[in-house]
Amino acid sequence: MIEELTLRVSPETAINANDIKKSIAKLKGWKEETILDMRVLRRSIDARQKDVKINLLVKIAYGDDSKIQPEYKHIVFQPLAKDAPVLIIVGAGPAGLFAALKAIELGIKPIVIERGRDVDTRRVDIASITKTGKLDPDSNYCFGEGGAGAFSDGKLFTRSKKRGNVSSILQLLHQHGANESILIDSHPHIGSDRLPVIIKNIRNTIINCGGEVLFNTRVNKLLIEDKEAIGIQTSDGKVYKGPVILATGHSARDIYRELDAKGVKIEPKSLAMGVRLEHPQSLIDQLQYHNKKGRGKYLPAAEYNFVTQINGRGVYSFCMCPGGVIVPSMSSPEESVVNGMSASARASQWANSGMVVEVRPGDIKGLKEGPLEMLELQEMLEKKFYEESGETYNAPAQRMTDFVKGIASEGQLPRSSYPNGIHNARIDKLLPEEISNRLQQGFKVFDSKCKGFLTDQALLIGLESRTSSPVRIPRDKDTLEHIEIKNLYPAGEGAGYAGGIVSAAIDGQRCVEAYFNKIKNKNNGNNN
Repeated sequence: MIEELTLRVSPETAINANDIKKSIAKLKGWKEETILDMRVLRRSIDARQKDVKINLLVKIAYGDDSKIQPEYKHIVFQPLAKDAPVLIIVGAGPAGLFAALKAIELGIKPIVIERGRDVDTRRVDIASITKTGKLDPDSNYCFGEGGAGAFSDGKLFTRSKKRGNVSSILQLLHQHGANESILIDSHPHIGSDRLPVIIKNIRNTIINCGGEVLFNTRVNKLLIEDKEAIGIQTSDGKVYKGPVILATGHSARDIYRELDAKGVKIEPKSLAMGVRLEHPQSLIDQLQYHNKKGRGKYLPAAEYNFVTQINGRGVYSFCMCPGGVIVPSMSSPEESVVNGMSASARASQWANSGMVVEVRPGDIKGLKEGPLEMLELQEMLEKKFYEESGETYNAPAQRMTDFVKGIASEGQLPRSSYPNGIHNARIDKLLPEEISNRLQQGFKVFDSKCKGFLTDQALLIGLESRTSSPVRIPRDKDTLEHIEIKNLYPAGEGAGYAGGIVSAAIDGQRCVEAYFNKIKNKNNGNNN
């Protein structure tokens, strides 16, 4: 027989299959040999009490059933027909890559056009930001194969359950090389060291089935005739004809300006802005696991998640990276932007997260109202932080306690993971007061929930401004086409419809399915 049951075990027991089996046998009052097979389906940490436990959902086989079948479905991608319809996909981030996989699955030929370089070459370009102080505007932490998520930690947790099948995305990642643990853990994570191989495997699937992936190919014009997208033109003058999935990511400002200039309807969108907050990981372990000795041998680097409301706006932690590092995430030379990432082992001595404040159109005075209002706010603040840094990528920093008090940090700052270096600065003054004041109050609230979180051991490093797209490209809720332009499918983070790897991947898939249903219905109509 096959049976599912829940267990609550110690961290030491949870890492050993034999010990889990012993716990099941004890729970059921069986001999261990009664259990013929076992598979962990879900795993989560319960650190609400000092005695930290691991919650497991386990499937067991006994009696007539000796083997448990794998939970995931392996998709076989077939070669495309020579006359397969063509779909242009702009952007090779998660929305674009998973759109391409879905297109192949449905018999459509994807042509993926990416402004940046392949994921291996991106490593060199990213390293150059620190080694030489030079940034390539087309190949950096935001642009290139894999998109912003490729070198931004690889967290796969999403709350977007209603948008699509989350497990199907995780299964495809596992099929292309991700560890099976992402199918089990409540907060799945791949790591920036392992994601590149998975991304290359996805690219190979696309190409081997007859799709195309073009690198170093910047789209500079969307071709529209009679309110219909008929293709794109690249910076070298080449034209690619077909319906367009626009999956450019949250930093493609040139595309937003191109759409605005063409009179294509776009809207300003609320976003969140603030800083990266960096603590010693050992302190976060102590606080979250309620133990002065830290996490011990069997628990992973601790995470946290904070949210509150201050004066009508959300203040919250974002993209928390346990055992991680802070990285330079600007996409143009004269900007200062930071983000966080973790390798798969999450083994660094630091923990960091975005600490951000919700900002809505109209919140910050002095900006010109219109579709690009929030984009221009991003640019204004990123340039301000860059200029404060002497036009270098050495980032402004301030002790957390000094920021809350509204005073300058004195003396030597704590060591930081940020590779381009930090310097003393009044971040409380660099940020608009609408953001600074809410962060200051928010930190006090978070410390009341987790005493010791507000500490002079922690640093604020700025600027965290790329949490999401500053623009939403409106689309029909049923067809997913742009509300005015047929055959134009805005997708993923860059269109304002996703917030991370998994939700962007789901949205890319949904847009392809919408196009497929459109041509399927059209063909059925012609047959009738």
